[in-house]
Amino acid sequence: MRRTHSIAGQLVEVCPDACILTLSDSRVGQFFQPTHNHDYLKLPSIIKVGPGDWRTVSLPVPFSKVRAMRQDIIRSTVLNFWPDIILVDHMPHGAMGELLATFEALKAAGARTRIVLGLRDILDAPEVIQQRWQVEGAYEAIERYYDAVLVYGMREVFDLAEQYRFPQSVADRLRYCGYVCTPAPARHAAATRATCLGGANPDASLIVAMAGGGADAYPMMRAVLDAIPVVQAHQPCVLVLIAGPFMPEQLRDELQRRANGLPVRVLISVDDPLSYLEAADLVVSMAGYNTTVEILRVGKPAILIPRAGPSAEQRLRAMIFAARGWVGMANLEDLGADTLGRMIVSRLRSDAREQAQTPPDLQGLAASTAQLLSLLPLAPQEGIQTRTIDLVKQAPALMRAAGS
Repeated sequence: MRRTHSIAGQLVEVCPDACILTLSDSRVGQFFQPTHNHDYLKLPSIIKVGPGDWRTVSLPVPFSKVRAMRQDIIRSTVLNFWPDIILVDHMPHGAMGELLATFEALKAAGARTRIVLGLRDILDAPEVIQQRWQVEGAYEAIERYYDAVLVYGMREVFDLAEQYRFPQSVADRLRYCGYVCTPAPARHAAATRATCLGGANPDASLIVAMAGGGADAYPMMRAVLDAIPVVQAHQPCVLVLIAGPFMPEQLRDELQRRANGLPVRVLISVDDPLSYLEAADLVVSMAGYNTTVEILRVGKPAILIPRAGPSAEQRLRAMIFAARGWVGMANLEDLGADTLGRMIVSRLRSDAREQAQTPPDLQGLAASTAQLLSLLPLAPQEGIQTRTIDLVKQAPALMRAAGS
């Protein structure tokens, strides 16, 4: 949602007449303020619990029924909106093929819609993607329906075509754009730091731990919390835990209980996470795409603690980024309080950026927007009114750019 919202905002900035509709099953849509000419349509939420294994989030009905509902909503919306460009995020065929009926309907109607796939830098372990995409028909869907594939990453860091064995016809459509960062600035970094360190030792370091929505963040947050006494023995510090809106309440309360008596603040969510990244002396985070690239953007020392599953995406990203010297990495299953505490102290005392090799390409927002606009039949300057639809994550993304 954050990546798609950023792309939508950039399109509107470049083309003020753009009209954007995002179709998504994400429950955090309300956290993103629609920009001018941009709105959201909510699909029933589902969640991936394993390769090829999906479940409904809220509705107590079989997944097959929810899938059918989603497929119908997507198809009717697209056929009524009649897109010139569709940008699908992550899954070329949708959850268990839910997008294929829409693509076939457009094809049967003779639509000139350009269909684009947007892929984050790493999807999952290569062997998992190869097996599931072959079984589910994802490779075939790209070959049959897609005009271009935008990769929100760097080829020299992770070559998707090679790692996932894309057919040459698909590899030829790949465009590496660099990492997509939100264009929003940190609004209150100095005030955030002053508030967080208020009353602390003047030499105290500010450690910020965050993990996106936080649904599975408790083990990482607890490990960081347990390490604070070890850190304090070597360096005064204050820890801010941003638990995330989806962390179960009882686990959030448990973090608060364990934080009693320690220089720790537990927050559910913040409206300006970039200010906390800018204010921090060290960031500890899981290894999701958006949080990780924002950490790279602010250039602060960081330790990534990837989730164990259900995919290998975060572990691979953390390993690859750590190998390039961009971040530090720790495996949750190997962490004790003493080990993580000493790692935090070491990271606070060193300038991790001096260890980095080639810096990351963080221009993905501008590059991906330019790629999308290049697919329009006329350049925006020649009078086209652009519209965009996005379908995000398990509900891949639809972006529409419709000409006047």
